[in-house]
Amino acid sequence: MTSSWRFSTLGDRHRALGSQLEDWSGMGTAWSYDGDPDAEYMAIRTKAGLMDVSGLKKVHITGAGASHILDRATTRNIEKIMPGRSMYACMLNDAGKFVDDCIIYRYSPNSFMLVHGSGQGFEQLTMAANGRDVSVRFDDNMHDLSLQGPMAVDYLEKHVAGIRNLAYFGIMQTSLFGVPVTITRTGYTGERGYEIFCRGQDAGMIWDRILDEGASMGIIPCRFTTLDMLRVESYLLFYPFDNSEMYPFENEGPGDTLWELGLDFTVSPGKTGFRGAEEHYRLKGRERFKIWGLMLDGKNVPGNGAPVFRDGKKVGVVTQAMYSPLNKHNVAIARLPVDCANDGTKLEVRCGTHGPIAATTHSLPFYDVNKERRSAKG
Repeated sequence: MTSSWRFSTLGDRHRALGSQLEDWSGMGTAWSYDGDPDAEYMAIRTKAGLMDVSGLKKVHITGAGASHILDRATTRNIEKIMPGRSMYACMLNDAGKFVDDCIIYRYSPNSFMLVHGSGQGFEQLTMAANGRDVSVRFDDNMHDLSLQGPMAVDYLEKHVAGIRNLAYFGIMQTSLFGVPVTITRTGYTGERGYEIFCRGQDAGMIWDRILDEGASMGIIPCRFTTLDMLRVESYLLFYPFDNSEMYPFENEGPGDTLWELGLDFTVSPGKTGFRGAEEHYRLKGRERFKIWGLMLDGKNVPGNGAPVFRDGKKVGVVTQAMYSPLNKHNVAIARLPVDCANDGTKLEVRCGTHGPIAATTHSLPFYDVNKERRSAKG
């Protein structure tokens, strides 16, 4: 295990499954288990899987100025988020470039929780909070267990009344197995799923009981990197692994616009005043690239960073790829020229392991295009 300053109380359970607890965002995280990652992918797509995603950073924002700093720090109109609801948002720097994404959960008029990954989310919040009547508090005692897949609701409804009626991006403050939890209809898999926010002292009991009782339903523990297979199909970006921070341009510093990443939808219509807003709007139509999809021939999956060629000239890079044992397609997220952001352009990926792989541009997502699975009702 690498040196970490944040700790999941589930560490011993991950070690027992074969994890070395690789560092992610300062926390030892189960990037790998001894089992078959394809089986974990299949569980989440067809049954359900349980992941420890406590490495996500949880920040409580409370006080009279809470909505004001979130309006300044994020791209969303906070007044459109009612208590009991949540919303996906982005954060920009003064140059209008992406620095983090997050989910904003509103508990009450002056109480929010923001959950973000390894970007600058916390720094953005503390900067916006300067001089405001607001408390910004980092919380590592709160753990996040993600139960994802079509049978997640079938398991949870045995223990939580009304869970089947919880709407997509809804919040329920309730109890599970006799301890207090917040359950949200959110996740990072493209499937119907739930995140269970609990105290660190309760996380082990909840983890063990779900896996014990859910075994007969096919619920299994899943490593963190199973998300890479799921997110490629479902067009879910992972900072910085799809960004220029990972694959820099020549003679340019890091930083991508929401127009380039396809995340411009996270800006509430007509919103101004958030950090980087002026530059964000100015940069529309000036994209250097687009995040786009590739359909790949065969079953050989190219590694991250594999170059993409058109007519013998390097034009892009694969940021993440996967072969689906369920959908039988070999697909990738890639950074491509703007004129390749279409369906049907023939390209070639040159993989250091597998050699050249023929590819065709394809719009994202590849799976559940209308997002009917993740947002299903009843």
